[in-house]
Amino acid sequence: MAKLAYRREKTSLILMAPGGFLLWMSFGIVLGTIGGSFFEWTLHRYLMHRPFGGFVYPFERHALTHHRIFKADVTYHLRGEQDKHTIPMAWWNGPALIITAQLPFLAISWISGQWGLVCGSTLVTIGYFAAYEYLHWCMHLPRKRKIERVGAFFRLNGHHLLHHRYVNKNFNVVFPLADFLCGTLLLRSKVSFAQARGPSVPDVQPLQQEGASRPAGNVL
Repeated sequence: MAKLAYRREKTSLILMAPGGFLLWMSFGIVLGTIGGSFFEWTLHRYLMHRPFGGFVYPFERHALTHHRIFKADVTYHLRGEQDKHTIPMAWWNGPALIITAQLPFLAISWISGQWGLVCGSTLVTIGYFAAYEYLHWCMHLPRKRKIERVGAFFRLNGHHLLHHRYVNKNFNVVFPLADFLCGTLLLRSKVSFAQARGPSVPDVQPLQQEGASRPAGNVL
């Protein structure tokens, strides 16, 4: 028993020591989360909203199809079952994007020999993509789910609603760090418009002067 306890303690020290697997894995999780925000922002802004040379698939699928169907008014929420397939990405997009996002971490892990880094970044990137798909689905197809009553979802929903009004703003869906640092964060509309309404949709209209009337709705 004493030998077993010693081995467990020794293994724990190795894993958590400087250069240990778990320590580098934690770095991968943190850096993967931050990197995920910038990866999402870059993909959304430069591939999904404009043609990239001869590679037009993301632009056609997102800007020309998704944004044509889902706008910032009542059409923000799904109106016809025939358009449901335009909410999520194609099944193969997930593996392709996750692998692409791991290339810098893979290179660093290969050079340094610290494979915990890419393991941590891979885990968090899988979670990030899953969160993107699920949140995006719930935003455009509300069903009074538990997550739709969470404050963070409420704010992210308003964030994404504004993106459908101003397509050059609010590119992040999950973690708007890149929007904040890259100057594309928009908290409220610049002008009044007939926005989508619902229990999980905040009021994103411009702030009114004191005493002025404003349309009823949840406040962001």
